[in-house]
This record gives sequence, structure tokens and C-alpha cells, in this order.
Amino acid sequence: MPGFHYLFAFSLLGALLPLGTPPLSLTATQLAVPSKPAARPAKFVSTHGQLRVKGTQLVDQNGQKLMLRGLSYGWHSLWPRFYNAQSVAWLKDDFHCTVVRAAMGIEVGERCYQKDPTFSKQKLYAVVEGAIKADIYVIIDWHSHNINLAEAKVFFAEVSKKYGHQPHVIYELFNEPDQESWSEVKSYAEEIIRTIRQNDPDNIILVGSPHWDQDVHLPAADPIRGQQNLMYTMHFYAATHQKALRDRTDEALKSGLPIFVSESAGMAATGDGPLDYAAWQDYIDWLEARGLSWITWSVSDKDETCSILQKTASSTGPWKDEDLKESGRKVRAYLRKYNVEQ
Repeated sequence: MPGFHYLFAFSLLGALLPLGTPPLSLTATQLAVPSKPAARPAKFVSTHGQLRVKGTQLVDQNGQKLMLRGLSYGWHSLWPRFYNAQSVAWLKDDFHCTVVRAAMGIEVGERCYQKDPTFSKQKLYAVVEGAIKADIYVIIDWHSHNINLAEAKVFFAEVSKKYGHQPHVIYELFNEPDQESWSEVKSYAEEIIRTIRQNDPDNIILVGSPHWDQDVHLPAADPIRGQQNLMYTMHFYAATHQKALRDRTDEALKSGLPIFVSESAGMAATGDGPLDYAAWQDYIDWLEARGLSWITWSVSDKDETCSILQKTASSTGPWKDEDLKESGRKVRAYLRKYNVEQ
């Protein structure tokens, strides 16, 4: 995610990731939020139940196409104050999130998983249990850019035993591989999948791809075999990653690879700079046309564009408009618009 790896990615992926048109200035229309958000079922998971993958599409317990749209928390080890059930409830009720993503930091921060696993799991479990109480889906995200196989196996064995009976839970095995090859990521993922499936036979598992979830063509050419309910993650930051990445992802979809956009936003891949409204809308239109679930980064108050909250925001919500940054108001508008049951 922004601030830790994308500066290198610019040079590495320059041919793939041309800079787009200049960001547009903010307008009242672009930040428009419905004064009274349209209602949707209070019990989202109770309505849609156990998720599965059918072809390339995420479907619910009735086999109906389902798109999940929501927000990712920032690294638990850097912004732990937001990791609580009350903030989950506010994201569900005010933003209309149908999914949240708990980004458990593995190496970054003094209270990361490697340095303080007890604290890390407490923060993660607070969000997971908040999502279960709110009856929305939740992604358990092993938020790392490196392979930590032994630690990941222990963690996913524990968490799948604890929550594997809950249809709310989705597992993300490896947030963003950076320099690892697809063969290395695939081998790691296969071991973790086997670990999870010992306790949880059916919940969705998300698998990353090399170069910060850009190289979806690699798993498309060599997918994991013999497992069900797997999806592969693609990440975009709209001011940097434009049509070339969408085209690459379209080809992966055509080959039969199920895609889940587990992290995205409307600014540059550094997580900073102005929002590019035109490029972000192009991505939203593309996602909606293809039925791809999407998550926006992030619930945090860092001094950067992609952190949706001001320092004034309470740890638990409710958040007033003045507690939200421009990106927070925009993603709330998107979620309120699209997360409406038909």
C-alpha cells in the first residue's frame, strides 16, 4: 500500500502504468452525497449467506451475482485506534459498506504481528467480530509484502478454526507480493490454502499476484488447481494505473480467472496528491460493468490523500462531514450510490 513500495513500482512498471490526464478540480457535484441514503437490508450476510465463486463471478447462497463494496482499514499497527466494533457499525450504517477489510500489519510498526502477535490479533478480532455483529462481510488480510510461510500457517490455522464456521469471513493470504515470482507466491498460497481448508471448507480465499497485485496475467496463465472458491486480487490507484491495467485484467477474466479488487483509490499510487476524478470514475464504471467487488483504502488519519479521516475523527464514529477528507466524502458517495439492493 501507499507509502511503502510504490515509488519503486513507478520505475518498474513504467510501461504498464502511464500517467493519466491531469487531476480534475473538486466540484460540488463530485462530492455530492445523498442527504438521506437509500435503505438496504439491515442483515446483509443473513440475506446473502455463504459466498462462492461461479465461473469468474462472486455469487451468494442463492447463486445470484453479488458485488461487495467497502473500505479497508489502514495497517492495524499504525492506526490501531480505529480497530473496534463501533467504527465497523458506522461504516456499515453511514457509508453503506457491505464489507470491510482488516489489514493486519505483519512487519511494519512497533506493534506489528511479528513483534506483538497478541495485540495484533486483538485488533483484528475486534473488527471481525464487529463485522459479524453488523452482519456484513469481512476480509482478514495478512498485510505483508513478503513471504512469511511458517508464521502465516500458524496464524491462518488459528483464525480459520476460530471463524471458519462464519459465512462473513474472507481470507486474504498475502496483501501485495512485490518482488516474489508467481511460482513463489503460488507455492506459498497452496500451503496456506491447505491449512485453511482443514478448518474451513468453503469460505472465499483471495490470492495475490506479483508486483503489488498488478501482474494478474501470471496466475491467469498458471492458476492454482484443485481448489474451489479462490479469487485473485488486483489493486489500482486510478491516477497512476489506467487503461493498460484494466485491459490486462480483462484478459485474465476472459481466461477464466476470478478477480477481486481488494484495494483501490482515486489518487496516485503513492497514496498522495490530488484525486483524479475522471480516472477513478472510469475504474468504477469498469468494475460495475464487470461485477467486480471493490475495496477502497483506507480508514486512517495519516497526512495523505488516501487516508479518509481527519485527525479530528473519533476512533469509533460517528464522523461528521468535516471529519472526512475529500477522498472520504467521495468514497462515501460511491458506496451510498452503488450499495443499494435492487
